[in-house]
Amino acid sequence: MDLVRESAGIAPGVVELRRELHRNPEVGLELPKTQGLVLDAIAGLPLEVTTGHEVTSVVGVLRGGHPGPTVLLRGDMDALPVIEATGLDYASANGNMHACGHDLHTAGLVGAAQLLSAHREELHGNVIFMFQPGEEGLGGAGYMIREGLLNASGEKPIAAYAVHVWALAAKGVFQTRPGTMMASSNRLHITVHGKGGHGSQPEKSVDPVPVVAEIVLALQSYVTRRVNLFDPVVITVTQLSAGVAINVIPNSATLGATVRTLSDASLEQLSHELPALAESIASAHGCTVDATLARQYPVTINDAGRTAETQSKLADLLGPERVEPLANPLMGAEDFSMVLAEVPGTFIMLGARPDDVSEDEAPSNHSSIVRFDDDVLAHQSAALAHLAVSHLT
Repeated sequence: MDLVRESAGIAPGVVELRRELHRNPEVGLELPKTQGLVLDAIAGLPLEVTTGHEVTSVVGVLRGGHPGPTVLLRGDMDALPVIEATGLDYASANGNMHACGHDLHTAGLVGAAQLLSAHREELHGNVIFMFQPGEEGLGGAGYMIREGLLNASGEKPIAAYAVHVWALAAKGVFQTRPGTMMASSNRLHITVHGKGGHGSQPEKSVDPVPVVAEIVLALQSYVTRRVNLFDPVVITVTQLSAGVAINVIPNSATLGATVRTLSDASLEQLSHELPALAESIASAHGCTVDATLARQYPVTINDAGRTAETQSKLADLLGPERVEPLANPLMGAEDFSMVLAEVPGTFIMLGARPDDVSEDEAPSNHSSIVRFDDDVLAHQSAALAHLAVSHLT
């Protein structure tokens, strides 16, 4: 197999699919147009195709010409509720945007399916292609696992891989690391209950607004004083809400924050201590509080053995200069962590910063102006296919 050469041959079609997906982004667990585009793109390939019951997922199983193990490859399909401002001629105009590159993930996985299908008779085993909705905070991977994803071929995969583009890294460079790869993602919600009244007479009320403000500051101090420096935690308050009229002290005030940890131990600590912190501050001001830390995505943990294999295989395929070790975990989160909790595998970042964007000026994923260079698609497809082949020949 010459997967790099073959990927160049299918690249125009893969790029066209990526741009069609980019024009028509959908958000959440229900992606009917996206699902339809994927089904059309893989029609005619020798895949056993099923779709989800609870969500608009697509699972394709390629059975090789010889018995052997199963490998899983993932591509997520959902977009974000972001109004695009890139000015691209294939930009979205529907109020949503593929601002995290999932259009590349989907198209790249279709490319991998095409490459591997062309070599079906040479494969000793099976490949599960996982086209997933709802990665952006809704746990689409969990729905697919509950619906039988990991047994789609009749046996549990021995390895699982996903590639995720990002706009801050040089185009075409693959980065990963063994062990902790990405943080857990959790949602902190706090509502402070006081006693409303007239804004001119705060002494006759119990004002929840300054209490919420104090809790915001206390959360920042908490990270610097209660958290192990070598087991990082990020708490970012992103939502504040109180009152409807400028001269009315409201009955309640709320905050929302994203909480990221790199270990289960830290998450367990925060699950107890953050609600207690809010309750103590509220009580000191005569208020009551409802505080919950809802767990969302677990820590993404790469299998050490599979990751060493991944780095070696990608270096063999594309050259050692195209593979870099990632020095530290990323504080973003991924629901592919749910797959890696069941199957040893590797989550890989792929730089996709366009040549005309400098490293200093590059916007991050989720920005309304972020652009990803679809020149990376051919090698993304080849890399996924090569990782599968490494277990099946």
